[in-house]
Amino acid sequence: MKILLVEDEKRLSYFIKKGLIEQGFAVDSAFDGEEGLYLAKEETYDVIILDVMLPKLSGIELCKKLRELKKETPVLMLTAKSEVDDKVEGLNSGADDYLTKPFVFAELKARINALLRRSYHQVTNNLTIDDLEVDPLKHIVKRNGKMIKLTPKEFAILELLLRQKNEVVTRTQVIEHVWDYNFESLSNVVDVFIGTLRKKIDKGYKVPLIHTLHGVGYMATDKKPQT
Repeated sequence: MKILLVEDEKRLSYFIKKGLIEQGFAVDSAFDGEEGLYLAKEETYDVIILDVMLPKLSGIELCKKLRELKKETPVLMLTAKSEVDDKVEGLNSGADDYLTKPFVFAELKARINALLRRSYHQVTNNLTIDDLEVDPLKHIVKRNGKMIKLTPKEFAILELLLRQKNEVVTRTQVIEHVWDYNFESLSNVVDVFIGTLRKKIDKGYKVPLIHTLHGVGYMATDKKPQT
C-alpha cells in the first residue's frame, strides 16, 4: 500500500516514514502543502496523511482542493490542536479521520488500516482466500495454519492482491501501490517479486492462489483465472 505523508516537521516526518516503511508501506513525503498537492495530483495513493499546519498551503486547504478535484483518497489529518472546532473544520474539509499529536505509532497504523478497510469495502481486518489468511495489522501470513515469512515488499504485494482478490491487478497498479515516487518502472522487479511470492504462498499446495496473466497482470484467486 502506498501513502503520501505531508508533514513539515522533518524529524516527525522521518519517524513516521521510517515506521511505515518498516511495516511494508511505500511512502512519498512532502514538507509543504504545495508539494503535497502536486504529488497527490500526479501519483496514486491508498491513504494521504496531512498535517493541518503546513507552509504555503494548509492541510485544510489542501484537503479541500483534493475533494474539489474529485480525489477520493482517504485522508487522515494530523494536528497538535485538540479543540473540537479544529477537528470539525478538518472533517468538514473532506478528511476521513483525525489524529491529535502526540500519538503512538500503533494507533496511527490502526487508523490507516481502518481507512484501507473502508476504502476497499472490507468488514474485517483479516484478508482471506481459500486457506490463506493475512493480518495487515500484525503482519502475519498463514496458509493452512502454517506461518509464512514474507519481506515487507512481498507482504505489500500480497496485501494488494488480496484486497482486490478475484480481480486483475495490473503491473502498473502494483508499482503505484507498492513502490515510491522514485521507482524505476522499466525494471522487471515486479515480476521477480511475484515469482518469489508465488513460491512462498503456493509451493506444496494443490490450489495455487497467486496467478500471472501474461500481458494483463496478476490475480489472487482460488479458481482458475480466465485468460
